[in-house]
Parts: sequence; C-alpha cells; structure tokens
Amino acid sequence: MKKLTILAIAFATTISTIAQITDLETQVRDKSSIVAPTPTDSTAKPKRWFFNGLTALNISQASFVNWAAGGENSIGGNALVNLNLSYKGDNSSWDTRLELGYGILQQGKKGMIKTDDKIDFSSKYGHKASKHWYYAAMINFKTQFDQGFETEDDAQKRQNYISNFLAPAYLVGAIGMDYKPFDCLSLFISPVTGKFTFVEDKHLRSRYSLKEDQLCKSDLGGYIRVLYNQSFFKDNMLTITSKLDLFCNYLAEHPENIDVTWENVFAIKITKYISATLSTELIYDDDIKTIEKLEDGTEITRGAKIQFKEVLGIGLAYKF
Repeated sequence: MKKLTILAIAFATTISTIAQITDLETQVRDKSSIVAPTPTDSTAKPKRWFFNGLTALNISQASFVNWAAGGENSIGGNALVNLNLSYKGDNSSWDTRLELGYGILQQGKKGMIKTDDKIDFSSKYGHKASKHWYYAAMINFKTQFDQGFETEDDAQKRQNYISNFLAPAYLVGAIGMDYKPFDCLSLFISPVTGKFTFVEDKHLRSRYSLKEDQLCKSDLGGYIRVLYNQSFFKDNMLTITSKLDLFCNYLAEHPENIDVTWENVFAIKITKYISATLSTELIYDDDIKTIEKLEDGTEITRGAKIQFKEVLGIGLAYKF
C-alpha cells in the first residue's frame, strides 16, 4: 500500500503542476479582458449538470492492381466514444464516465482481425468533507465486445481465443476519499476495495487464475485512481485524458505485486470535424498468466507480463 501511495502521489503531483500552470494562464487572460458587468437575474440557479465527450471514427484503405513493388489490399477502421456526465452541487458531486472502443482490420484475403476492443464504465459519488476533499464511493466495470486471439493465425481460423465478452470482466467497488484541487484533476484513495473477476467462458478461467467451475474470483485490497482531463489552446485544440489505476491485493500471496492500468487519450483538432487521436494503455495484472507454445505443441504457463497497446488514427471526430 505504501508503494501504491507513492506512485499515485508522484503522478498526481506532476498533473497538479500542469493544472496550476493552466489555471494561472486562464487567470491572466481573464484579467486582461475584463468588461463592465451586466445586470443579472439574482434568482437564476447555478448550472449543476455537465455533459461532454469525444467521438471519433478513423478509416484506412489500400488497394493494389498490378503494382510492381507488391502489396496487399487492406481496409480497417477504428471507433472511439468517450462520454462524461457530472453533477456539481454545493456539498456533493457525481461523476459518470463511459469509454468504448472497437477496431477491425482486413488484409488481403485474410479474415477480419480485431485491433481494439474496450468497454469501461465508472461512476463515483462524493459528499464534501472540506474545501477539496470528498467522502466518496465508486464502482467500475470493464470488459470487451468480442473474442481476442493471441496470434494472427488463430484469429484467421477463429480458434484458440484468449478473451471474449464477459471473459474476463472486472467489477470494482470502493469506498474512500476523493481529492479535487482543480476541476481537471481527481485523486481517489480507497483503503477498502473489492475487486471481482468474472470469466463466463469456463475454457478461459485458468488463464485468469480461476478454477474451471469458478465463475467469479473476489479480492480485497487498497485502490488508487488518478484522473486528469484538460483541454489546451484556442478552441480546445488539444485534449488530454489520463487515468491511472493502482490496486494492491491484501489477500494475494505477493501483495507487493501491484496491479497497474494506465490509459491515455490525446485528441488533436485539425478542423471542426477532423482530428488525430492517439490512445495508449499499459496493464500489469499479476493474475493474468501468459502461455508459451513450444515447437512440439506443448503449452507452458508463465508469469504475468507488462501489456501495452497503442492506437493512432486520423479521421472524423467531434468533441462537445
């Protein structure tokens, strides 16, 4: 838990510095453009609900006819949806996020393969304890839409899949404190967190440290989430969203092996409806084992490894 806290504080400190600089620039700009106040309705209620998001669709295609240098016809696409709904009251706050992503690619005469797949829903309610601190409770659910394969050959044959819808699925329930020094930054700390791993497909359960007749595995531990979401430059030309999740399993044989999930989305607006989007995700989960296939076909179960995914695309996008 000590290592987990140090990692989160270091990450939050860096983000906090960026947020302070951004706020200072905003204050200077606002002071330089002060205009005479206009009469307002004193009975008008302050805005409580806020809704914003990002949708993007990227498509790529290549075709070759008698091309001397060679090449394979290909077509692919990637869709991204990030939605945020929040409520800000005098003494309470409620933040809900839905993140969806899916991508496919067909190359030559091969079948479709998946390049991205993500379902991530979270909701957090907080009651104000002091100026920047809230008593908070959070739930988070993650899974994927479709089957995933370890090798391209397995994907073409649609065999030996290693993941599927609700296999695995993760449900996290946490109670703790939420620190919000700025609108763009949140540091949620929970010393008591339940993490539930569901694997609906019994053939995949051993891969995620479950027994064949075990649908769900529960863990108890400490949890930290750092969330940063900020837009920069004129007309929000650059938007950065970064989310770091750390989980320490108190019941594990090696609780010092912290589960890490770090996601980033960078959206650069080129025109009103055309943007470049870069998303990255780094995962380390001590419960996800890797399987190595030997030349004779024998499979050997190895330990967990760092997982990394990057998706870059230019196409239609709309931020609101």
